[in-house]
Amino acid sequence: MEVLRLDRSHAEAYLQLRLEALQTNPEAFGASYEETIARKNPVEHTAARLDQRENYTYGAFVEGKLVGMLILVPEAAEKMKHKASIFGMYVTPEFRSNGVARALMEKAILKARELKELEQINLTVVTTNLSAKGLYISMDFISFGVEKRALKYREEYFDEEYMVLFL
Repeated sequence: MEVLRLDRSHAEAYLQLRLEALQTNPEAFGASYEETIARKNPVEHTAARLDQRENYTYGAFVEGKLVGMLILVPEAAEKMKHKASIFGMYVTPEFRSNGVARALMEKAILKARELKELEQINLTVVTTNLSAKGLYISMDFISFGVEKRALKYREEYFDEEYMVLFL
C-alpha cells in the first residue's frame, strides 16, 4: 500500500471513489451522490479541488488502485489557524480492516504536525459508525459533543460525534 497526496492527475480515480463512497455510505457524507453527478463537469470540478494546495487530499493505493481517501483542511482565518479538520474519509469495503484507514490518518496527522501553527485536528463521525470511532479513539482523538440529527438522508436522521486530537 502507498499513501500519496493527490493532485489533478488523480481526478478521475478520486471522483469514482467519491461516488462509490456516496452510494455505499450516504449517511457518512454531507454531499449526496445525486448532487455530485449533477455538477456541470464533475471531473474538472474534482481536478480543481485537488489543485487547491492549501488542503491536503490523500489517497491510499493498492496495486495502483485508489482504495481510500481523506482530506486534511487547515483553517485559514487568523483566529482559527491553530485548527485543521479531516473530511471525506472513506475506504472501499473490500479493503477495510486491513490498515488502510489507519495509514491515511497517520499521513494526515504527520502532515498536521509538520504545519507549525496547527495545535489540533477536528473531525466528525456518524455515531453509528463504530469501526471509525474505534479507529479515531485508538489514535487518541477524544469526543467533545454530539450533534443530534446532523444529517438527514431519505427521511432518516443521523447524529454526528465531534472529536479532536490535540497535537
